Amino acid sequence: MRTWTLTPAYADGPAASAFPDLDAVFALRGEYVASDPLSDVVRVEVAGTRYYVKRYTGAGKNPLRRFASRPRVRLEWKNLRTFAAWGIPTARLVGYGLERRLGAFVRGALITEEIPHTTDMARMARDGDARLRDPRWVDAVSRQIARITRTLHEHRFAHNDLKWRNLLVTAGDQPTVYLIDCPSGMRWIEPFLSYRIVKDLACLDKVAKYQLSRTQRLRFYHQYTGRERLDAADRRRIAHILRFFEGRE
Repeated sequence: MRTWTLTPAYADGPAASAFPDLDAVFALRGEYVASDPLSDVVRVEVAGTRYYVKRYTGAGKNPLRRFASRPRVRLEWKNLRTFAAWGIPTARLVGYGLERRLGAFVRGALITEEIPHTTDMARMARDGDARLRDPRWVDAVSRQIARITRTLHEHRFAHNDLKWRNLLVTAGDQPTVYLIDCPSGMRWIEPFLSYRIVKDLACLDKVAKYQLSRTQRLRFYHQYTGRERLDAADRRRIAHILRFFEGRE
């Protein structure tokens, strides 16, 4: 079984010609961006617009994962569509699909349109970007990330890799934050949800503690909860966040 879908906005025109089916997508050659044992990412340009093509050929170390009903590529494109439905700024999904043989996952891909004039926040931290030292800019970005994170968690959804590298920020004095790259996020029930919420917040704080002041980090938590005062549960959660990665850095 093989499926390939172009979203309605791209069903006609240059993108439709460039990405007509799964075979064509896997034959693409472009600028190398990243790779891991499960996937690779290349950037291609079509009619003046750049696209990111993520192609999966692996399902994980456990061979049984090839028979999972929701392989990582399916989760990733589903999550992008979910973020858009929840009003979370994210990359525009262009096309997606996968191939199975005898019920086992063989390969899959998804394509997103590049968000122009953006930088991921991990790169900003590595480069010592001056914007991270501008309190007004930090506050504007912090409020957006807090809203995005709260929206996820209010829907009982955890990103599971909510790191600065997966947050894109536009240039200029009025930045917009985009959430990208979520192949392992999903909804959870208690008691697992609480742990995953802490993990999401700890992932954000893992870099923030080196880049932002304690006051800015605490302000983010208040923005996330929407409350001005901490209660006993908040204090326990903050303590858990602060020690979450102890011994693992």
